Amino acid sequence: MAIQKTDKIWHNGKLIPWDKATLHVMSHVIHYGSSVFEGVRCYVLPTGPAIFRAKEHMQRLLDSAKIYRIDVDFTVEELVEGMAEVVKNNGVWPCYIRPIVLRGYGEAGVNPFHSPTEVYICNYPWGKYLTSESGEGADVCISSWTRIAPNTLPAMAKSAANYMNSQLIKMEAIVNGYLEGIALDANGYVSEGSGENVFVVRNGMLNTAPLGNSVLPGITRESVLQIARDLGIPVTEQGIPRELLYIADEVFFTGTAAEVTPIRSVDKISVGKGAVGPITKAIQKEFYAIVKGEKADKHKWLTPVGVGSKQPVGV
Repeated sequence: MAIQKTDKIWHNGKLIPWDKATLHVMSHVIHYGSSVFEGVRCYVLPTGPAIFRAKEHMQRLLDSAKIYRIDVDFTVEELVEGMAEVVKNNGVWPCYIRPIVLRGYGEAGVNPFHSPTEVYICNYPWGKYLTSESGEGADVCISSWTRIAPNTLPAMAKSAANYMNSQLIKMEAIVNGYLEGIALDANGYVSEGSGENVFVVRNGMLNTAPLGNSVLPGITRESVLQIARDLGIPVTEQGIPRELLYIADEVFFTGTAAEVTPIRSVDKISVGKGAVGPITKAIQKEFYAIVKGEKADKHKWLTPVGVGSKQPVGV
């Protein structure tokens, strides 16, 4: 989906025009992938726009930066305020928000320490992700590309460099006629999709891979685990053999972009009966009821942008 540009972008604490948010070709990030980022959704409630899990996303951004020894001069609270500011000023919601911390122009070699830190936050309209023509779920494959192994690149950091691996997974799936790919980890256990966590239902038990399987600690992943507990669905976090995907009753993706997306087939083997299963439906229903303001936000997941019930402008 092409990016629909908005008016302003937040840069190091100030709003600048979209077209002025440019980098020099010799910026460190361009040559060495030295950036960490987030993907955040802003939903529309009856009371106005609100950002989903804003603090958790900004904490993960700072955690990612810390792993890569990138100093950031902004607190979680200041970054949350920056997200709200750019959404409010652009007047676009619902929307996708992209905060990014990168190493800029200053060092030509691999050593990043003499390159300045730049922080940007932009927002733009973005609808559903991983939508299939049937609407019955995604057809996916097991990728031939393995997820990054432990002690190579840190999977717990949401870094741009990690997504070169994700691009290989995604492109292979697309050229082979699938909507998405699922990668295995270095030991052959299910890891995640190119940009989503994976959940499996078998005999009423909901399971997802633990962080030790080269899994990003997804914010939506954690939300779904909490929703499942709220609904009384038993949950586990343990290694998932590849073949369990073939005999599972239900499989679904979670992620900021994917939200809660059912998987209809894996390697052309139907998941369960080939339709969206009851546990996936229950979790979807609860998730969307919360983010649309139809149910109480008892876990305080939504941060109001502060523009009242003004009519939404986005998609």
